[in-house]
Amino acid sequence: MQRNDSSESTREIVVPGDLLADKGMKAGPGTYVEDGNIYASLLGIKSIRTNVVGVVPLSGQYVPIRGDMVIGKIVDMGASNWLVDINAAHPSPLHVNEVPWRVEFGETGRFMTIGDLVLLKVIAVDELGRVQISMKEHGLRKLAGGMVTDIAPAKVPRVIGRSGSMIQILKNLTGCRIHVGQNGRIWIDGDLENILIAVEAIKLIEKEAHSRGLTEKVKGLLEGASKRGE
Repeated sequence: MQRNDSSESTREIVVPGDLLADKGMKAGPGTYVEDGNIYASLLGIKSIRTNVVGVVPLSGQYVPIRGDMVIGKIVDMGASNWLVDINAAHPSPLHVNEVPWRVEFGETGRFMTIGDLVLLKVIAVDELGRVQISMKEHGLRKLAGGMVTDIAPAKVPRVIGRSGSMIQILKNLTGCRIHVGQNGRIWIDGDLENILIAVEAIKLIEKEAHSRGLTEKVKGLLEGASKRGE
């Protein structure tokens, strides 16, 4: 699953000293200013929110960006909303107006309960870091069955690959259904043996995200596992 990036939600890995923006933008975390230009002060992902540019460190917790597709876990319920852990600093409320069902007041538990996994979209992040999430777009839903594995959120682009190439290899060679959340959660469904093979490959991608020849290593692992199972 890939996200549809906008000008405010493009993920670009930067290194210290990379030019992020010139005049007209404000410097955010992970940056420094020199001669009116804003530069990266650490290795991470370039982040732009309104007119503030910053860098999210490659290691650490997920930082939501508008437009992200994420996999959340229901951790609490109210009469008109659910509280969802999206692997960020704080859980995010999911209001009944942002789900595809008509939910009467006090009946949230009929539709989703604590422990359920859900495929969501981040629709807004305000200046205080409060996150709004939704399930109303096509394809967003409760995830039944399968299992979830977690990776560093910054390694997600490598799991997806250029134009979705890596995730397509994973799907084709394991026969699994796979959803990749920008928050570092990956849902995999299929035969148990194939799920475990997919998890092994994903962990390899996470470990060697910046190494050369990674695609061939992943193919070799998957094809070797397939032969062992014959």
